[in-house]
Amino acid sequence: MKKLEVLGTGCPKCQKLAELTEEAAKEAGIEYELGKVTDINKIMEYGVMMTPALAVDGEVKVSGKVPTVDELKGLIG
Repeated sequence: MKKLEVLGTGCPKCQKLAELTEEAAKEAGIEYELGKVTDINKIMEYGVMMTPALAVDGEVKVSGKVPTVDELKGLIG
């Protein structure tokens, strides 16, 4: 099971990234657990300076933008 985490303070872009990540995971047919990290200190522990960001199994795959569903499928697959 993939552990997907959206890192961000809950802004509209962060919410959009969460929605698109869930859509991409469902389309890709992978088992996943989607979490949200909103604590700025925890976000900084990942080394992220720009949100939103997406971490897959603890590794930051993208930050500072909201990728398309197809891009996300490539990142989480």
